[in-house]
Amino acid sequence: MSNETFDLLVVDAIRIPGQVHFLRQSGWAVTHVHLEATEETLSRRHVGLISEEKPPTYAELAKNWSSRHVKDLAKLADVVIDTDRCSAEDVFARVVARLLPRPVIASPNIDILIGGQYGSEGKGNIAHYLAPEYDVLVRVGGPNAGHQVFVGRDEKPYTFRQLPSGHLGNQDAKLVIGAGAVVSLEVLLKEIGELAIPYNKLIIDHQAMIIDSTDIAWEERTLKGAIGSTAQGIGHATARKILHRTPDTDVRLAKDIPALKRYIGDTVEYFASCLSQGKKIMLEGTQGTTLSLHHGHYPHVTSRATTAAGCLAEAGLAARHVRRVMMVCRTYPIRVGDSVEGKTSGYMSQEISFEDIASRSGIAQDTLINKEVGSVSGRKRRVAEFDWAQLRRSLLLNGGTDIALTFTDYIGVNNRKAYRYEQLTDDTLRFIEEMEKVSGVPVSLISTDFSERNIIDRRMW
Repeated sequence: MSNETFDLLVVDAIRIPGQVHFLRQSGWAVTHVHLEATEETLSRRHVGLISEEKPPTYAELAKNWSSRHVKDLAKLADVVIDTDRCSAEDVFARVVARLLPRPVIASPNIDILIGGQYGSEGKGNIAHYLAPEYDVLVRVGGPNAGHQVFVGRDEKPYTFRQLPSGHLGNQDAKLVIGAGAVVSLEVLLKEIGELAIPYNKLIIDHQAMIIDSTDIAWEERTLKGAIGSTAQGIGHATARKILHRTPDTDVRLAKDIPALKRYIGDTVEYFASCLSQGKKIMLEGTQGTTLSLHHGHYPHVTSRATTAAGCLAEAGLAARHVRRVMMVCRTYPIRVGDSVEGKTSGYMSQEISFEDIASRSGIAQDTLINKEVGSVSGRKRRVAEFDWAQLRRSLLLNGGTDIALTFTDYIGVNNRKAYRYEQLTDDTLRFIEEMEKVSGVPVSLISTDFSERNIIDRRMW
């Protein structure tokens, strides 16, 4: 077993009772597990382990003094397991169940951060703020979603596309990329290099999908102009993972990439150890609920389920371990601008212009237009009035327990000077009150600006 993962030292194998007594007197917490099987099974396993030309048989080895006394150890053991009909993995599962708290019945320790609209709700900003409260930061999705975080007033914001965007807020936390993620090797290695991520701080599930150049080329040719896709290859790569399940498959998973070898792991087992130890996990979703393949306005959708349940499935986490679902919403939802061919990038209720927001908020129109550019696509964004029906539907789909409201300076620029709830403008307070009436859940976090003091925290947890 990995010492880092389970915090255990395994001694294999004990031969005589005196060795057990010695270990118990050492001051360690000892759990003595005795594995047994019939002689027929042991003989068969013995043959499978040896490589000598004329090796001794199991029966001959069993005549050894210590081997003859192994059965006496069963009387002293804390746990005795009959392994006759078990694989090595079966034995591991049964032994771990005796040594660690059951992860399947662990206390809820997972909080999910999910977008409630069309993406670009400011999830990176919220993840960065919350990150210090967690031991593990998890991300799914692909490189088509850029999550920006504030670094400093004189520095350019950092955009996370593959790694969890809470990393700069908590560099002690373990980073995890789940099995359902779709990975651009170029983007991922660039982020690892820029942020100097050490091997022991990042786990990439061995089954995460790798994007090929053919995936990007197909989306550039087929989807970019038609529906305003960012054409990063995520959808085509996902389709290949589904359709090319053949012995001679061209699919490359993370485990097939030599450059990722030191980061590869089984994230399901890692999560089990985290839950057993009571570690807190933040799962960061990408994009927004209304871009969901199944629940968005088809065909102007993304290639995955972007709801809380979909993100859990991609990560390999169970719903019973979820504590909170934080749904991030903007005061004015946006989505990527129309394609160069002039075809729409999808439905928005009551579309308006940034000139309207400038007039209402007091923010210069040029500032808004320059700011509202897709972090991955580079295209100017469209904007609309707040969609109350969308809020209700997203809450139904995600089971949100809290709302994080972002871009409140778009209601009034003076909100940038608000550091407490009562300092927000009257229009903003009324807006928040209406959100809580419609949703039935609290607006727990309020983002007022993109700065070092940009969050008003109203949580009761």
